[in-house]
Amino acid sequence: MSVQKQVLVAEDSSVIQNITKKVLQFQNYNITAVKNGLQVLEIMEKNDFDIILMDINMPGMDGMECARQIRKLSDEKKSSVPIVAITGNAKNYTLEDFREAGINEYLQKPLNFDALVETVKRLTQ
Repeated sequence: MSVQKQVLVAEDSSVIQNITKKVLQFQNYNITAVKNGLQVLEIMEKNDFDIILMDINMPGMDGMECARQIRKLSDEKKSSVPIVAITGNAKNYTLEDFREAGINEYLQKPLNFDALVETVKRLTQ
């Protein structure tokens, strides 16, 4: 029996957060959900995750800034965790912007849950 992968979902919309949780729990992932970038950094101090799904537009600290902060962490495992941006306005950013912030991939909202599951599987193998 393989160990359950730990997924951190950072999303300020409870609706999207809940659907994402259900879809991934159904795929046997263990989900932790937070509402903003500050909570991401807080929870990462105490926990390790296999992947982070991060909304770009969040209150307090947005996903781009949060990704930059994660990449600066001194703990190598934590600072290299795959980050997938989830955004409704990807056209405001170039792939270069995402890369520069340390984001591995991005998924467009409204979320395609097949693509979400496929991306999470691929990045957590």
